Amino acid sequence: MANKEIKWSILGLAVVLLLFNVSEAKEKAIEVTFKLNLKAPENSKEVGLWIPYPVSDENQIIEDVRIDGNYSSRGVYKEKEFGNSILYTEWKNLTKERTLTYTFKIRRKEVVKKDFPNDEQPLNKKEFAKFLMPTSLGPTSGKVKETAENITRGKKTTFVKARAIYDWIVDNMYRDPQIKGCGIGDVERLLESLGGKCGDIHSVYVALARSVGVPAREIFGIRIPKGKEGDMTKAQHCWAEFYLPGYGWVPVDPSDVRKIMLEKKLNLGEERDYREYYFGAVDENRIAYGMGRNLILNPPQRDGNLNYFMYPYAEADGKALDDLFGFNLGYTISFKEL
Repeated sequence: MANKEIKWSILGLAVVLLLFNVSEAKEKAIEVTFKLNLKAPENSKEVGLWIPYPVSDENQIIEDVRIDGNYSSRGVYKEKEFGNSILYTEWKNLTKERTLTYTFKIRRKEVVKKDFPNDEQPLNKKEFAKFLMPTSLGPTSGKVKETAENITRGKKTTFVKARAIYDWIVDNMYRDPQIKGCGIGDVERLLESLGGKCGDIHSVYVALARSVGVPAREIFGIRIPKGKEGDMTKAQHCWAEFYLPGYGWVPVDPSDVRKIMLEKKLNLGEERDYREYYFGAVDENRIAYGMGRNLILNPPQRDGNLNYFMYPYAEADGKALDDLFGFNLGYTISFKEL
């Protein structure tokens, strides 16, 4: 039964490839500029700022990085657990202004992973242990596990479980534009409310998947808006991936399906093309930063673990200057097409 489901999914996805004309991966090239005049108390003796620092990988090329400001020191570091890259700057002198300009060019390509195998290899759970573990807001027991088991009842393979959870989220959750930022991702509460932003919806996907043995993770980043140039200060976006044994990491973005449904006023059943596309693909209009929850950054922050690292984070004398989203730190992010 599972193999039949995979074969039918492959046929459906082949149609979507034609509909979206994704035989060749699309690309987007822009220059990004991060400007900051950090809002911190003038009498702060030590101010630190951590910024997500995208790096080149198989899906994006980062070039022409330029960093300037009146900081005391700066460096690029990696946090230990997930390898996220971080631009860290600090100010150790009393000053009225703490400024930073950080610019880079990126060529980002669409990711399409739809040539799924007919048969699935065994999963090495030890190798993927960190992607099966609960987090502080994403438990894998209790109501979460019960919900996931109901969704995947009778389904044996990683592929069909991952697809069933994806479809359940598209069918049952919705985008709530009133949520601040990308959401906190409190999974148990979200299973009650069912409404949230990308950080919420993909937290649910990851927790449900992990609770039934499917390795999964969020990818945190920022969206490239439409147009030739403009503002992207609040364009942060995340998506999810699950690991298919013998194949690799597969991107999914049920949040974008629900976002499109909201914007286009689509009813369930009218979103089929988007639903099929975003299972196994993400568009080129995004930049990946990193992954992981409950993070200790590098250098380590002093005011507790960070839920996730998708926004700039700052501390003054060891105390956080803003909440998770950091919108009050005094920064802007802009882009222009190359």
